[in-house]
Amino acid sequence: MNDINTRKTGVLLVNLGTPDTPETGDVRKYLREFLMDKRVIDIPAPQRFVLINGIIAPFRAPKSAKIYKELWEERGSPLLYHSVDLKNSLQEQLGAKYHVALGMRYQSPSIQSALEELRSKFVDRIIVLPLFPQYASASTGSVQDKVMEIVKEWWIVPDITFISSFCDDPLFIQAFAALGRKYLEKEPYDHIVFSYHGIPERHILKGSVNNYCKLGSCCDTYHKMNRYCYRAQCFLTSRLLAKELNLTEGQYSVTFQSRLGKDPWLKPYTDVLLQDLPAQGKKRVLAFSPAFVADCLETTIEVGSEFKELFEKAGGEHWQLVESLNSSPLWVEAVKQMILRN
Repeated sequence: MNDINTRKTGVLLVNLGTPDTPETGDVRKYLREFLMDKRVIDIPAPQRFVLINGIIAPFRAPKSAKIYKELWEERGSPLLYHSVDLKNSLQEQLGAKYHVALGMRYQSPSIQSALEELRSKFVDRIIVLPLFPQYASASTGSVQDKVMEIVKEWWIVPDITFISSFCDDPLFIQAFAALGRKYLEKEPYDHIVFSYHGIPERHILKGSVNNYCKLGSCCDTYHKMNRYCYRAQCFLTSRLLAKELNLTEGQYSVTFQSRLGKDPWLKPYTDVLLQDLPAQGKKRVLAFSPAFVADCLETTIEVGSEFKELFEKAGGEHWQLVESLNSSPLWVEAVKQMILRN
């Protein structure tokens, strides 16, 4: 039995997830689990089942598999191995009084297996850190939902703390800015783009307190009324990054990528805005993806390759992606400090 001096804290890191392989069958399996999440596609379950299993997954899986094959490396999926590297580095930094486990919201390793790992270590409490800087119901909210769904079946439930957002964490901001500064010090850029994963506008409105959200200037400041507004947090992260990089307001844009379907998503859309930049004389662009802490399809392929091609076709000369935090030392330190504070 543990005594008061040998108590151990469990740390659960959770990222979105990735197919087990880039083969079509595994990609289809991943898409089905991901898109069947009621917090991702928030329509009635019967309609969601038909839409995902009858239309989206069968048709999208072969196309997505081709893209995943471009992304895949010798170690496998970058999102997975960067997350494993982060877990291992964090364990080393925190020491023996902590046990760090990694789970993916979709596919492997599962949140279930990670929680069982922590339970087997007889941890006295669990700190859950979803690796999404800005809170959204479809990401952080989904992780919280899944964790509680699992632990509610446990006979003994330890203390559980959720870190719901770190959009303004000073070390997180410094770590991302340091990566971008490497490029800014080498050569000049005409403009900076902070591209975030998009979500449907209705998700923002559904979470609005007292109908505060107007999808406009309400996000220009960050306070208790929009504390959990994904859009407001994206703008806050951008302002803090801009300040850290000594950028003025006109030197950067905040945009949103990866929309799906015909409903309106958060604007401006990255792929639309970037095609207008060359005509404005902004032909050398440095692009950040501050919604992602590990490189993945949305960073390496979408921002790094697809947007680069669109930009150059529109007359742009140079489009440079700033890599994600992955397991950089300052990012590991940022996560360590978040855990210690909680």
